[in-house]
Amino acid sequence: MSDLDRRAEEARIREENRLPPGQSLTLKFPVLHVGPVPPFTPATWDFRIWGEVEEEKSWTWDEFQYLPRTQILMDIHCVTTWSKADTLWEGVSLKAMLDAELIKLKPNVTHVMQHAEYGYTTNLPLDVVLQESFLLATHFDGKPLTPEHGYPLRGVVGHIPAKAGELESPYFWKGAKWLRSLEFMNADRLGYWERGAYHNRADVWKEERFR
Repeated sequence: MSDLDRRAEEARIREENRLPPGQSLTLKFPVLHVGPVPPFTPATWDFRIWGEVEEEKSWTWDEFQYLPRTQILMDIHCVTTWSKADTLWEGVSLKAMLDAELIKLKPNVTHVMQHAEYGYTTNLPLDVVLQESFLLATHFDGKPLTPEHGYPLRGVVGHIPAKAGELESPYFWKGAKWLRSLEFMNADRLGYWERGAYHNRADVWKEERFR
């Protein structure tokens, strides 16, 4: 599409009240992350649940494919001011895992830390990761994630237009690429960018970019 097409699409999204303050629509998918793209070895990869849980668990890559799967269509908003509309994600819903009792949390859990390759972390309140707009994603737009976008697994959080006002919408960095584990916590703790002066809650509609 041309820039004229992009601007027309941006005008439509803005008219539908889907473009938060300070954001511009992109038709591309910019690549932003800390450090190099890590290698993926299916035979040794695992995904772990730990912290304030009744029982710590882990799944191999093959086992992870059999967990409950879902698709979500949502808008995503980066703190660097780009937004991308109508993105389709597929993966595992954390809420579905809890509903199926694959994970049992202790009653004092309030927050979740995403742990990714190279020690990268980002934190979210429990109520946000249990929203339908948070996904442990393996696919984007009907295809497996590319390495630069987090293959084989990444956290994804965004905005579902039909749920405006019902669900919280954090900036896109609040979903970690190359995700390896979720730590359930009984108190909040800052992640990588949150320690580096980014806003802890990161609500896109309030422009909570920095502390």
